[in-house]
Amino acid sequence: MTALEGVFIGLLVAATLVIGWFACFVVYRLYKGQR
Repeated sequence: MTALEGVFIGLLVAATLVIGWFACFVVYRLYKGQR
């Protein structure tokens, strides 16, 4: 694995974590808003 591959894998993991957190945050806000 080259350094460039490591950088891209790191970016992919970071993007996945951000998207997952944002999705959970949106669902939480929608659920909280209905109560």
